[in-house]
Amino acid sequence: MSTQAAPAVDASPSPWPTVARAVALLTVSISLLLTAFAWPSVRSSVHDVPIAVAGPAPAVKQIASVLDQRLPDGFEVTEVADTAAAEQLIRDREVYGAIDLNSGTPQVITASAGSAAVAQTLNSIATGLGQAQGTGTAVAARDLVPLPADDPRGSGLAAGALPLVMGGLLAALLLTRLVRGSVRRVTGALAFAVTGGLAVTAILQFWFGSLDGSYWANCGATALTIAATSLTILGLESLLGYVGFGLGAATMMLIGNPLSGTATAPEMLPGWSGTLGQLLPPGAGGQLLRSTAFFDGHGAARSATVLATWLILGPVLCLAGNLRRRPAVTVEDTAAQPATHATV
Repeated sequence: MSTQAAPAVDASPSPWPTVARAVALLTVSISLLLTAFAWPSVRSSVHDVPIAVAGPAPAVKQIASVLDQRLPDGFEVTEVADTAAAEQLIRDREVYGAIDLNSGTPQVITASAGSAAVAQTLNSIATGLGQAQGTGTAVAARDLVPLPADDPRGSGLAAGALPLVMGGLLAALLLTRLVRGSVRRVTGALAFAVTGGLAVTAILQFWFGSLDGSYWANCGATALTIAATSLTILGLESLLGYVGFGLGAATMMLIGNPLSGTATAPEMLPGWSGTLGQLLPPGAGGQLLRSTAFFDGHGAARSATVLATWLILGPVLCLAGNLRRRPAVTVEDTAAQPATHATV
């Protein structure tokens, strides 16, 4: 009779250097998280924001000089001849607003749907122009493309940026854990992008009232954002394994989401960060959704191109990962395999 010994259990505590390394790693992690999410907001300012100024050339130069004195390098001024040209630039998303000098009294034209933060800045400029004229009253301001009445601050659109990123990230995580086969994973990601886009857009547009425009066009923008995010992470995981998944998740969450400029405007982010954010799915998706919801699709070409590029890159990375894992079978290997015979 034999007895089986119980496996030995190592109950000794971890050495103190291990604890110190864990604490150091946690400290670095929380510092990176704070920097990623707080730095764009803390350093946000107005610089090179495109606006139009309509009116006679001497008056335009005078207003441009006043703007440069109040906010140095804050605005990139485009001179136009009349009010209609300025309004067309706003509707085409070429500029965020305009100052109209054709009526003799300056008038500020804003588009809060393009950026509530920039519209607020232009409204404060209107007050400053009134004080500069010695009237003591604010210059008239009108909102050419306003936000919906149910969400006048644009809170739903700004808050919806993170769930879109999280949705793409969770889709990639669940598909890599539950589904085998790259074709099935890509199909699942695309199917979820469609259903998720329908659901998220319905909530934002019909429940929260944060979106206007065509529901189906908004669904397309949302679905394209989710698909670009999830397929990119799936492709990186297929090619590099867990390292690729972590790289994709960190890029979308710690870089793409904070630098998206959805809550303010890309031009208000510090330095080059706004330009970088527009080259990633979160930033491009936010701008595309603004275009479809409030500007009849104007200004959507660049954002749609960026998202389509990431959407194509994902399956290409999946294909590269499959080719990398596939064992090479040569003629010599096939000839070297012994023949098997069935015996009765």
